[in-house]
Amino acid sequence: MSAIGLIELSSVAAGMQSADMMLKTSAIDLILSRTICAGKYMVLIGGDVASIQAAVDVVEEEQADAIIDTFVIPSVHPDIFPALNGTNAPPELEALGILESFSVASLIEGADEACKAADVKMIELRLAMALGGKAFCTLTGDVAAVTSAVEAGAQKIGEKGMLVNKVVIPNARPELLDEMV
Repeated sequence: MSAIGLIELSSVAAGMQSADMMLKTSAIDLILSRTICAGKYMVLIGGDVASIQAAVDVVEEEQADAIIDTFVIPSVHPDIFPALNGTNAPPELEALGILESFSVASLIEGADEACKAADVKMIELRLAMALGGKAFCTLTGDVAAVTSAVEAGAQKIGEKGMLVNKVVIPNARPELLDEMV
C-alpha cells in the first residue's frame, strides 16, 4: 500500500458515518478508524490514489461542517506505517528530531515530508491520544539530516497553521529512546 488518506472530524458520530461512507464509495483498506482526544474522530485509509481521493472527496462534500483536516498522500514513505504502530525503534539514538502539531492530519503529512527530505529514521507517530488532540512524531539520524528533515516537516505542517513546535536534540541521551516506544 503506497497511498493513504485521512479525515479528522470534530464529531464522533460524523466520523463513524464518514468511515462507512468512505468504505461504500471506494475499494479502500481501513487502516484506523477511532476516537481521538478532545472528542474528535479520525479515519485513515489506504489503497490506490484514485480510490482514496474519491472516498475523501465524498466526506468533504457530505461532512464539510465537521471536518477539521484531511489529506491524500499518493506515495507515502515506508517508515510511516511502522511508526504509527510504534514498531520502528532504531537500535541506537543519534540526533533526535521532534515535530508537534495541533492536528493528526498535518502531523502525518509533515512526518512524511520529513522522511522524504533527508536520510532519517522515523521512530514514532503519536496521534492525539492523551495529548489533548495534538500529535507528534520523533525521528533520528545524524544532526544535519535530522535538522533538514525537521525543517521540511515543520514547513509542511506550518502551511496549514498547525505547527506547535519543532526541536532538534543533537547527541540525544539513549534513555530517551526507552521512553518513546
